[in-house]
Amino acid sequence: MAVAYDGAIQQLIDDFARLPGIGPKGAQRIAFYLLGVDRQEAQELADAIMTVKDKVRFCEICGNVCETSPCPICEDPRRDRSVICVVEEPKDVMSIERTREYRGLYHVLGGAIDPMSNVGPGDLRIPELLGRLKSDQVTEVILALDPNIEGEATTTYLARLLGPLDITVTRLASGLPVGSDLEYADEVTLGRAITGRRGV
Repeated sequence: MAVAYDGAIQQLIDDFARLPGIGPKGAQRIAFYLLGVDRQEAQELADAIMTVKDKVRFCEICGNVCETSPCPICEDPRRDRSVICVVEEPKDVMSIERTREYRGLYHVLGGAIDPMSNVGPGDLRIPELLGRLKSDQVTEVILALDPNIEGEATTTYLARLLGPLDITVTRLASGLPVGSDLEYADEVTLGRAITGRRGV
């Protein structure tokens, strides 16, 4: 039987281990790091977490994270309102923004179609996207979903759904490795993928 730490430290390790991308050893390292910092630094971290929970929300238009809704991107009059880039998660918005190649608007789906996890089209922000496309201004939708099985399934579904509309549907060009996440792509690769996007 595996030996566990006592009480509060084990609870902290278990809590960190539930976070995405953090395994048991990483959770243990973080917990022991926090055990070694002074009380003020630990309190600042706790306050930052609570501030995020209290202040951050999702934009009522695009679904991006923000403190005021609509978000700064949706509110920016300099953005090209004829193009909407569809991404899976808010972190993907920042990945594309870092390229400085894209000047349009965004739509965050809140995930991708994944039957293994019981995530279907009805669980994503697809109706909100269709509502935004009723505007005469939108002429192109860029599907910028992760190049993995779930992203490809969602791209195919959206391409078929949007096909009958009088809107150009494109997707990111090659250059992104299959099976990777947009979050980890470097700016040059992602910038080239946006610039060289193609029809679906």
